Amino acid sequence: MFFRDRIALAKPLAFALCLLPFAHLVWDATHGTLGPDPVAQLEHRSGDWALRLMLATLAVTPLRRLSGWHKAIRFRRMLGLFAFFYASVHLTIYLVIDLGGFWSQLLGEIVKRPYITVGFAAWLLLIPLALTSTQRMMRRLGRHWQQLHRLAYLIALLGVLHYFWLVKADHREPALYLAIWIVLMLVRLPRQARAARTPPTNAAILLKD
Repeated sequence: MFFRDRIALAKPLAFALCLLPFAHLVWDATHGTLGPDPVAQLEHRSGDWALRLMLATLAVTPLRRLSGWHKAIRFRRMLGLFAFFYASVHLTIYLVIDLGGFWSQLLGEIVKRPYITVGFAAWLLLIPLALTSTQRMMRRLGRHWQQLHRLAYLIALLGVLHYFWLVKADHREPALYLAIWIVLMLVRLPRQARAARTPPTNAAILLKD
C-alpha cells in the first residue's frame, strides 16, 4: 500500500514536470522574452523537449532493469505521450507560424529538405504509438503491440537525424543525443538476443520494452 501510494503521488508530479517546459514556453511567448528570433526559439525548444522525452521513454526499461525499480515502467506511457505532444507542438509551430498554415508548402518542404522529411516521418510514426498506448490496446494487440512500439527506437533516431541536419554549425548537442541513443540501444542487445531465442508470452508483454 505504501509503494502504491508513492506511485499515485509521483505520477501527478511527473505530469507537472513534463508540462513545465510547455508552460515556460507559453510564458516566454506571451511576455516577449524569446529573443530576436522568437519563432526559431519556439521551434527549437519544443523540438528539444520532444527528443528528450523520447529518449527518456527509451531509458525507462534499462533503468528498471539496472535499478530493480520495476514501478518505473508505469511512467513510460506518460513520457511517450508527452514526447508526441511536444513533437505535435513543434510541427504546429512550424506549420502555422513559419509556413502560415499552408499544407501544400509543407509538402514541398518535405520533398526538398531532408531534415524536414525525417522529422515529419518521426511525427507520423508517433501517431500509431500514441493511439495504441492504452492497457486495452496492449491486451488487444498482444505480442504485436511490442513489435509496433519498437518503432520508438527508429523514431528517436529520426529525431536525432532531424536535429543533426537542421543545425548548421555547432553539432555538440545533437551529438550528445546520438550518443545517448546509441547507449540505450547497446544496453538492450543482450536482452534482445535472449528474447529472440525465447518468444514472450502475452502476459509478459506489459513488462517488456
